[in-house]
Amino acid sequence: MFEQLGLIGCGLMGGSFALALKQAGLVKRVVGYSKSPTTTERARQLGVIDVEAPSALLAVAGADIVLVAVPVSATEATLKAIRHLVTPQMLVMDVGSTKADVVQAARHALQAQVGSFVPSHPITGREVSGVEHADAELYSGRQVILTPTERTLTAQLKRAEEVWSALGCRVTSMSPESHDEAFAAVSHLPHLLAFSLVGSITAQAQADTFLSLAGPGFRDFTRIAASDPKMWRDVLLANRDEVLAQSRLFQQSLTRLEATIRSGDAQALEDLLTLASETRAHWRMGAQRKKTP
Repeated sequence: MFEQLGLIGCGLMGGSFALALKQAGLVKRVVGYSKSPTTTERARQLGVIDVEAPSALLAVAGADIVLVAVPVSATEATLKAIRHLVTPQMLVMDVGSTKADVVQAARHALQAQVGSFVPSHPITGREVSGVEHADAELYSGRQVILTPTERTLTAQLKRAEEVWSALGCRVTSMSPESHDEAFAAVSHLPHLLAFSLVGSITAQAQADTFLSLAGPGFRDFTRIAASDPKMWRDVLLANRDEVLAQSRLFQQSLTRLEATIRSGDAQALEDLLTLASETRAHWRMGAQRKKTP
């Protein structure tokens, strides 16, 4: 389908995309660039990319598909660096976890060529980062959210849908604002809470003892607190209004639980816990049904 992928950011997400395209036979050549030359070199050694580019602009030269896999705070500078080689025939996508800021950055940076850009958010990832962890199966079976704007070219949106679908993804479209509102609730806030919980325990004098006694529940709840701090710093700041709104709603829910515990009302407490438990169980069954052929 594509002659050349220009990959900007050869880490876990970008590297996995390159490997997935190769495995599916969707690209003939991958030219990659990362801010760290060591990362770019390692990506070539691992077979993630075929050619190392000395700049983002040169990674895009000759490409018919481009993936920008950089921290969301670096999106505008990256797109500005490649703007002069972006054409209406080129498909440009990102993998950022926030979308309103990315769309704004694309409008500023790409200007007349913004129609080639299809903002994308694959709902996947791992706690580890780096090209060494790139996996061709990372996107398989995952959901990808596209947030096209009024200036997104219909042809490029269709190509983006086809690419992600060919990698085994379920593709959904929504507005950037709706995306950020939803993911503040189901992704960004959970990360904030996981970081906060680990931080609250670490701040206690008995932290080492407490952590030595922790079991699977703590492990599962705090797994995402091992995620890349720099990436999540950028995400939480980029979507701060929606994250803070969700945080306030969570605090209200927690306050209700605390008040019920304080009152000693066992039935009221059980009712609140049952509602949450049933909601979680229903969501889980729904996810399993979606995976059933």
